[in-house]
Order: sequence, then C-alpha cells, then structure tokens
Amino acid sequence: MSQTTSSTPSGDSTAAAPDQQVPQVRKTDAEWREQLTPQEYAVLRNGGTERPYTGEYTDEKTVGVYRCRACGTELFRSETKFDSHCGWPSFYAPLAEDRVRYISDRSMGMTRTEVRCAACDGHLGHVFEGEGYGTPTDQRYCINSISLTLQPERP
Repeated sequence: MSQTTSSTPSGDSTAAAPDQQVPQVRKTDAEWREQLTPQEYAVLRNGGTERPYTGEYTDEKTVGVYRCRACGTELFRSETKFDSHCGWPSFYAPLAEDRVRYISDRSMGMTRTEVRCAACDGHLGHVFEGEGYGTPTDQRYCINSISLTLQPERP
C-alpha cells in the first residue's frame, strides 16, 4: 500500500501550496468509473500497472504533449521522452514540477517514488534516479501509457 508522504524524487518534502497553479479535479468514485474504462480505472484510480511493452506510447515518436488521461492536465512533452527499453514510456522530466506530485511507495518490498497527477491524483507511474541513462536530469519517469493521452503538435 502506498504511503501518503509527498516528496520530490530526491526525497525533499513538498507540500501542496494553497495557491497551486494546477486546477484541482475532484470526482466521486462513481464519476471516475463512468468516465474511465475498467483498465484505465485500475491504473489511474487504484495504482495498478499495465504490462510492460503493451502500452500504446512505449515506442511513440510523435512530437506533442502528453496529458493525463483522466483530467487532461499537460504532464510531459515529447522532447523529454527517451528510449529506456524498460517496457513503458520514459521521460526525464515533467512539463513542470507543479503538474505532478510524489509519494513514497513501499508496496513492492522496496522504497520507490510514485508519480501522480497533481490535478486529479491519478496514478501515473514511478520515477527512478541514478540509473545512468545520460539524460539531463539522470531521472526516468516510468509512466503507464494508459495514464496518458498524446496531443500531437500541429504543423
């Protein structure tokens, strides 16, 4: 089960500011179930994970913005997406730190950092550091495709 302690990937505590720029999306469980498919609900609302190498955006190269599938908040840009060969879409940074929140996750017998949408609290995936990918941040945001939608850039 996830802990509710918010922190940055490096472990620094972060509290949501009352004047947070990202509008909050609040829905009842019934509203989420009506809006999302059972698979989307399992990941976004219950913290599930899609099987590796099955997501629609794992190998996607389209230029654009990745949004939260549940609420539409812009989360990642394609410019920060990279090939990590881990089975899920990987990004080295969110669009802005106010778009995501971090939770210490001890559910798999280890400490990981869960990444959630700051607007609707939807589960996105996890962020890992120090894996040697050679990205500007040395971080890998390992995100479920099913948690995202891609808005292609217009020519």
